[in-house]
Amino acid sequence: MTDERWLSATWPFVREHLPVLPARVVELGCGPLGGFVPRMRPLGYDAVGVDPEAPDAAEYVRTEFEHVDLSEPLDAVVACASLHHVADLDAVLDRISSVLDPYGTVVVVEWAHERFDEATARWCFDRLAAGEDSWLSHHRDRWRASGLSWDRYFHGWVSDERLHAGRDIVRGLQARFDTKIVGEGSYLFADLGDVSGDDEQAAIDAGVIQATGIRYVGRRRARPAR
Repeated sequence: MTDERWLSATWPFVREHLPVLPARVVELGCGPLGGFVPRMRPLGYDAVGVDPEAPDAAEYVRTEFEHVDLSEPLDAVVACASLHHVADLDAVLDRISSVLDPYGTVVVVEWAHERFDEATARWCFDRLAAGEDSWLSHHRDRWRASGLSWDRYFHGWVSDERLHAGRDIVRGLQARFDTKIVGEGSYLFADLGDVSGDDEQAAIDAGVIQATGIRYVGRRRARPAR
């Protein structure tokens, strides 16, 4: 995925649902570019990115979210295209809930790999720029070389990578948080040359491809008083 293009396109959704200032925010899986932390901090958020491949700077912690030391409750956790990669989804979602302040916010942008069917894959492959080197181009080339059906090829890769399905991510979030927003939409455009998020959404609306993007916003449930 073209990270900077993806971050720029996704930031308005994240920004809209961040808590009011002042607020402590952790981004789970910020990646080597630092995710949204460089956008949050100038606005006044006490934002920290957590990722084994995070930048080497004071506002980042190079470890998995499960292992980071958080001494104070957070006002928000942001997770963008990171939850489908975690080793133990339930453990991570439990940790998010436990570190949030009562009524703290979780903002999630995710990928539903179970909707990435052959029609959607072919639509993407047809729109890859010449010489494009991305996860999509790698799948196009490996699938063609495999001689397998798309379902066998892709499901084998998902199993090998132990990726979590979008439906399981949403189910886990809804079990732990009061859901404010849950929706489907574009996700793949950032790796498709001149294709925009609006172009992908138009193909989704026309029934040409499936919506593989997930947008979720929830609030931690306050524990009942004893």
